[in-house]
Amino acid sequence: MKVYADLHLHSPFSRATSEKMNPLDLVGFAKIKGLNLLGTGDALHPAWLSQLSLALEEVDGTGLYKARGADENVLFLVEAEVETVHLYEGRVKRIHHVIFMPSLEVAEQLGEALSRYGDLERDGRPTLTIKPSELVETILGVDDRCLVFPAHAWTPWRSIFGSFSGVDSIEECYEDMAKRIYALETGLSSDPAMNWRVSRLDRFTLLSFSDSHSPWPWRLGRECTIFNLSKLSYKELIEAIRTGKVATLEVPPEYGKYHYSGHRECGVGPLFPAEASKLNYRCPVCSKPLTKGVEDRVEELADRPSGFKPEKNMNYVKVLPLHEVISAALKLGGMKSLQSKVVGELYENLVVKLGSEYNVLLHASYEELIQAAPREVAIAIIMVREGRYRIIPGYDGVYGKLELKVVQKGLEGFLD
Repeated sequence: MKVYADLHLHSPFSRATSEKMNPLDLVGFAKIKGLNLLGTGDALHPAWLSQLSLALEEVDGTGLYKARGADENVLFLVEAEVETVHLYEGRVKRIHHVIFMPSLEVAEQLGEALSRYGDLERDGRPTLTIKPSELVETILGVDDRCLVFPAHAWTPWRSIFGSFSGVDSIEECYEDMAKRIYALETGLSSDPAMNWRVSRLDRFTLLSFSDSHSPWPWRLGRECTIFNLSKLSYKELIEAIRTGKVATLEVPPEYGKYHYSGHRECGVGPLFPAEASKLNYRCPVCSKPLTKGVEDRVEELADRPSGFKPEKNMNYVKVLPLHEVISAALKLGGMKSLQSKVVGELYENLVVKLGSEYNVLLHASYEELIQAAPREVAIAIIMVREGRYRIIPGYDGVYGKLELKVVQKGLEGFLD
């Protein structure tokens, strides 16, 4: 059984999150995308947990849940993200962690145990004054079937390897509990190949999820992890993660908002690592620190050359949200184009005729695509599938921009 899973989401109780991030709406959008397993998001928030208890029911003792009133084609895993705040070598470290739980009952118990370290009602992603090692010890003390791992590991802020508040190794973060960490989430601005350059990460399973705050198809499932299971259950999923038996769908890391360095306020960026280094990571306009890119941070910690591939490596495929591909094919651009009527209508037609966004992006033939979309859109989908594109890298909160590679009269180039 092949399972496409997006297991890091948020609820309406998190800041800047859509009201449509509820089980029934998520089931509908997941089907459009091609996902069949989702995280609940924010399961430690008392009010959200109460709503989940009413909206979900467990499926046959699997540790997974279905939305009441919906079929079982899309299931839910109980999940939350937390921020820990602690001092390390005299500096404040703010690091985000994802927690998987085997049941809503365990989420309630865990909420009680963690409430002494912070206000769980203040935000869907609570801030806890606790060391990461103590967090892991507390979670596993409640139920050792839980899984904890670093969220969006390389993002500059609030991440384990973040340039502003991170550390240099899993062991520095989780100390004596590092042996109970089996995975890390790569985040949008890095991919497995970048992580392979750091040899001390070899033992960790690399996971990719969307960290989405909205259900729109250009956010939900923009990255996901693929499991191939004999039985869909919480136990089987956790075992697959612990043993590294997963694959991922990844946006190109240049598409992520923090791949290269820059300073958005001053319009400085994206800067190649050599350019940012030459500036000593200071904005040439205002002299404030640049937001150091993930590419630069990986280079700092890498002990292997670019392009290195370990003997035991996982499979991954690069994809881009279909809305982005349609927008690029029509030579549109910017966030507004993703929500435009023309892009929405073309997207809907493709998905209705060909089954799901993932099927359109990964499997549909050119002949099928040309029956469902204008020629330029069908060609663009094939070009992205074959890697005939480039991304102007994202920086300091600005998403990367897709450019399609074309061949005309023997001359190879790019079209904006």
